[in-house]
Amino acid sequence: MKPKNPRSESPEATPSELAALRAMDDQFRPVLLQFFQRRVKDRSEAEDLVQEVFVRLLKRGNVADLQDIRGYLFQTAASALTDRARKNLSCRKDGHVSFDVLTHAHEDFSSDRVLSGEETLTRVSRALLELPERARTVFVLRRLEGLRYQDIAQRLGISVSLVEKQMARAVAYLTQRMGEE
Repeated sequence: MKPKNPRSESPEATPSELAALRAMDDQFRPVLLQFFQRRVKDRSEAEDLVQEVFVRLLKRGNVADLQDIRGYLFQTAASALTDRARKNLSCRKDGHVSFDVLTHAHEDFSSDRVLSGEETLTRVSRALLELPERARTVFVLRRLEGLRYQDIAQRLGISVSLVEKQMARAVAYLTQRMGEE
């Protein structure tokens, strides 16, 4: 039998801790909700963050023994907000587009269209791999990673002018190759 990982399980809360959490929830949920609503766009996101604060308190344990509960709650809230911002940044959440039936209803997700898309992606990938390494790197950093020419130049240790030339070379080659097929 495998030994249990103490971090994988949530600690068992005692009845007194659950009562303390319920009392904190009653007292601080509205204030925490206001705190988060001033900082995030969506009310449901604010409610999720409030819930995250209480989950963290439950994981911490011994909540009944906290001296400055209000300060601890808001420090935990600030940490939850920071963690959310880091996650959104790393996942580029601001770049996501929500599915809207009215906007996307005309999209064709048939198997023929998906297969055609996969074939096009394969052709583009093949053509991209045919590019010289520097041109390919510049193209990927600009078009896929969204970096500015200046940032690419700094990262690669080349001039902005050379980045522009390599980008133009890559685009011209890919346009020509895709036109051939």
